Amino acid sequence: MSASQRFLSLDVFRGLTVAAMILVNNPGSWEYVYAPLEHAKWHGCTPTDLVFPFFLFAVGNAMSFAMKKYADAGNAAVIRKILTRTLLIFGIGLLLNWFPFVKWSDGQLVGKSLSNLRILGVFPRIALCYGAAAFIVHYLKDKGAFVTACVILLAYWFILIAFGGSDPYSLEGYAGLPLDKLILGENHMYRGEGVPFDPEGILSTLPAICNVIFGYLAGKFIQEQGKTYEMLARLLIMGCILIFAALCWNMVFPINKKIWTSSYVLYTVGLALLILSILMYIIEFRAYTKWTTFFTVFGKNPLFIYVLSGVVVKLYLLIRPVPGQNMYTWLYQTVFQPIGGNMVGSFLFALFHVCAFAAIGYWMDKKKIYVRV
Repeated sequence: MSASQRFLSLDVFRGLTVAAMILVNNPGSWEYVYAPLEHAKWHGCTPTDLVFPFFLFAVGNAMSFAMKKYADAGNAAVIRKILTRTLLIFGIGLLLNWFPFVKWSDGQLVGKSLSNLRILGVFPRIALCYGAAAFIVHYLKDKGAFVTACVILLAYWFILIAFGGSDPYSLEGYAGLPLDKLILGENHMYRGEGVPFDPEGILSTLPAICNVIFGYLAGKFIQEQGKTYEMLARLLIMGCILIFAALCWNMVFPINKKIWTSSYVLYTVGLALLILSILMYIIEFRAYTKWTTFFTVFGKNPLFIYVLSGVVVKLYLLIRPVPGQNMYTWLYQTVFQPIGGNMVGSFLFALFHVCAFAAIGYWMDKKKIYVRV
């Protein structure tokens, strides 16, 4: 299997996740969202809950190709490369959390205080998971990384039981909550649940590292086995085994994205293997590639396009085309709601932005502009 073929499947898989991220993050109104495009309230897993772990899996998959290039650079160069990339992605996440640096208050724009800046989030988690997984793979190699991932998943389960409350899998009894409050402080935590609770918190980052490690191991397996039906069958079988194991584990350790349970890791990795296998069969084995362009343009500049989507939305919230109404709401109510009503209009708003960023990605690809972090 040629490098270009391998990267095409990877770009499509990664592009699917970025397009899905933009779709689920930008409904016209959060009051009108189709159920599959919402996160599970607590336990359980919707299609939306697959997007982030799939992206981490794709990070690991890409890392399996990149780490080969690091091998001849020397230990010091590898450490420098990993640390630089980790800190850069984490820094971008912090800036995105703070952006646009001003907000409306009593009809005036005032500076946003750093005292309430959310420290963690999607980008910081990507950074931490990438950095930790890269060091684990670099020093412990493939078998050591697999064993480490298994130990992390079991240790996380033990930690939640040993240090959690009477219901260790509830928000109130979650062992990571007091840790986040102690280290981050309540003012620097997410409040999407109505209380200080960060779904990308410190403790739940540990099992998330395993999504990257398993993505890396899948990438290495594909490279070593080559373009064979045996490789494809083994990927499919492993995906099914992991899904079955996750559903069994779910009976005692519920699948839950917000505290990123170990069963959730197995479930999402299993599904990622199945979808990647299907993509590889269609693209590499059957050579059906004409449909892939829409997704590859996301996959070739994934972090840049995702950051850009976040920047645009935050600017929408800052701009007020009419007094008392931001651009986001105005655009939905003026353009999309009249077309499709509440639910369909809200979905069309999100779909429009997916297509808009696809167009930007297409232009960048044509110009050979690739923003690497």
